[in-house]
Amino acid sequence: MEQLTLAQTIQEITRDHLENHNGLLFGQCVTAVGWVNGSVPDCRNIVELPMTDVAGAGFAVGAALAGRRPIFVLRFQDFFTLNCNQIIHYAAISKELHHQGVPVFVRCIGTDAAGPVHSIMLHNIPMYFPGLKVYAPMTPGEYRETWNDFMNDDIPMFVSEHRSAYQMKEELHDHIEDNADIVLYGISDARTQMLLAAEKLREEGLKVSTVHIMKLKPLDVGRLTDAINKAKAGIVIDNGFPICGAARDIAYQLMVKAPGKKVYALSSEDHVKCFNPAQQNRTPDSVKIIGAVRKVLKGECPHD
Repeated sequence: MEQLTLAQTIQEITRDHLENHNGLLFGQCVTAVGWVNGSVPDCRNIVELPMTDVAGAGFAVGAALAGRRPIFVLRFQDFFTLNCNQIIHYAAISKELHHQGVPVFVRCIGTDAAGPVHSIMLHNIPMYFPGLKVYAPMTPGEYRETWNDFMNDDIPMFVSEHRSAYQMKEELHDHIEDNADIVLYGISDARTQMLLAAEKLREEGLKVSTVHIMKLKPLDVGRLTDAINKAKAGIVIDNGFPICGAARDIAYQLMVKAPGKKVYALSSEDHVKCFNPAQQNRTPDSVKIIGAVRKVLKGECPHD
């Protein structure tokens, strides 16, 4: 049997939920431009919303309260800021305050090089608010684990997807070395660049560990500390902005759990993302990661 891509896996999960489990899907222009990169099936129980809509989150929350466990699709993560009110100020707090779970599966999709309002990764924002789970799956297996965790709980989940992963079939696994020179922690599409950088660094004779972070919140810091305890230093790599970003938060947590170890954060720059190739402010690529590693191994801060 042919292995499914990530997009096909999402489509299969979605179809089963909508047709066999009384699910609902609310999405912005889901039938346009290839059914969200082929990840949404052509079936019943889909409510299509315009890209300009800002009421969809409210519809999804209402459906969750009615027992439908809705999927809410935002084609660009940038639009979460316009659609987050009912998610973070009602769905996320309802379980703790009112003992009423509001399980909404928020698919928030990111990309690179699509201009200033279509290229921003915002999974750090839902991480800030209590009552939300935040995952960033990149593989079919990770997405199935994400969906199972959602179905086995009754709180909302923010799922940070990246378009670059939709054709991925292979799973991504940690590689931990004893006495490593550096350990690289990757989030979202930074994970693919992390692996390229690690391969080149190993060719230079360095011992490099690589660790994949899919579950951003709740974060299993204990799982991540084994690698840093076996390395000289670490770098957490993310595609979001640096200030109050996921990479900085996780780097701090790792240093608390592994006293004496230096863990740095590497993200996109604190600048607007543009169409101009010189100003696209993409996810740190392998060249940038390698440069950061060389600085760290010299005892320098990679941001200087």
